Amino acid sequence: MDEAILREVRERFANDRFATDNGAVIEEIGDDCARVSMEIDKRHYNAAGGVMGGAIFTLADFAFAVAANWQGKLVVSQTAQITYLGKVKGKRMIASAKRIKDGRTMCYYEVYVADELGNQVAHVTTSGFHVGKL
Repeated sequence: MDEAILREVRERFANDRFATDNGAVIEEIGDDCARVSMEIDKRHYNAAGGVMGGAIFTLADFAFAVAANWQGKLVVSQTAQITYLGKVKGKRMIASAKRIKDGRTMCYYEVYVADELGNQVAHVTTSGFHVGKL
């Protein structure tokens, strides 16, 4: 992975303020895929003591956004379906997004979220709409 390109992509997505202000970091990019992570701290927990579903979904949505857009496309999410699979037991979540299909106007991605201990946290499918170029 080219570190200069990764640095440029991180700078571009720094404007994705909700995700980045909540700790999301781009770890890796590739052809229509991305891996992002988030260190868990007290702001991510719900009243029951687990990681808030919104924090998990935010990380997954950010992974989709980076994977679908980092190469200059402008893709917006059209639908997203999340299935929560288990509790975050570690101190860090990792979301890996991969393109499954890319058509003329629509695309489809899968995102897997796990913690650093390997515990499955969520599976997300997202369809996106090609708006143009960044």
